[in-house]
Amino acid sequence: MVTTSYSSMISSFISLFLFSSLLASQSLSAATATKHYVDHAKGGKEQIPLAKGLEWAFYDNSCPQVETIIRKHLEEVFEQDIGLAAGLLRIHFHDCFVQGCDGSVLLDGTAANPSEQQAPPNLSLRRGALRAINDLQALIQEECGDQVVSCADIAAIAARDAVHLSGGPKYHIPLGRKDSLTFATQATVSSNLPSPFSNATKILTLLATKGLDAIDTVALSGAHTIGLSHCFSFLPRLYPTQDPNLDPTLAAKLKIVCPTTTSTNTTDMDSLTPNTFDNKYYVNLVERRGLFTSDNDLFVENVTKGIVESFADDQELFFDKFVKAMIKMGQVGVLTGTLGEIRLNCSSANAAGVDGSVASDVVLETVVDDAEGVPLRDELK
Repeated sequence: MVTTSYSSMISSFISLFLFSSLLASQSLSAATATKHYVDHAKGGKEQIPLAKGLEWAFYDNSCPQVETIIRKHLEEVFEQDIGLAAGLLRIHFHDCFVQGCDGSVLLDGTAANPSEQQAPPNLSLRRGALRAINDLQALIQEECGDQVVSCADIAAIAARDAVHLSGGPKYHIPLGRKDSLTFATQATVSSNLPSPFSNATKILTLLATKGLDAIDTVALSGAHTIGLSHCFSFLPRLYPTQDPNLDPTLAAKLKIVCPTTTSTNTTDMDSLTPNTFDNKYYVNLVERRGLFTSDNDLFVENVTKGIVESFADDQELFFDKFVKAMIKMGQVGVLTGTLGEIRLNCSSANAAGVDGSVASDVVLETVVDDAEGVPLRDELK
């Protein structure tokens, strides 16, 4: 009896050890996640592979104060309108996903040659956020001179600081991006930006083409913890039939904000802490309070459900994975070295026109500024 009991104990111990080892291999503990987060903030940057031409200290000699200039200005901007943090973060996302992190989304278009900003998915980019990038460029040029810091890098740093200044992790990003000479076509924009109506499989497939895996995808989706959404992006979950996977209490509140299928109002992306960058987005998903179909399906899809649950339980783990995913995304399709240019004006290429010709058309302003109540435009039929 003693031998049998002892053998049983040994067997149980081995099983427990193997199970614990398996868990450790599949996820980071809170302590490990915190360590990696601190590493990114304090200098463990060499652990992350970089695209050719990018460097952690790219402007140390040419404009060492660039990050301080950006951070201090954004502190003032966010004190007046914290909503611009989400706007700046979104600009970086929409820049990188289309033809790489090259500042092409910042370029203005014309009636004859519409830019990325006029593509349907970008009509809700905030003008205030685009103006903030132009203001940052002016401040940097005043301090460091023209054509030293690229607009693509300004957008990347601004997005990074938008995360930290709204409560998220503090981390370093590699710099050295150049600006594109042209912008993408409307079709290219629409086919490369994730849709709020897509399921998780489509989102995972799309982001895989950018070199981003399932963990990256779920982590980057956490950017929806701040910002606003127009009714249009989630109306199919309310009308004509309410989505059974949507929390009934939230659905009732959304129907007040969006009473008809033509409503153009806005609502917070994160109903719990709308202006704070934290892990409450994932808590919402677990409670069926995700706003978009693309959000909700992350908790339905087997590949991503466990990741959502892990991030909902462990904010430091989310921060760690978000930092890594942002650094990876920020290197997608970058122009460096002799490729691209450093624009004198973030809104236009250095040539007379974006296509190399003299632009004679009136510049279109079709982006939306939620804070100013500018309605969605429908020039593009």
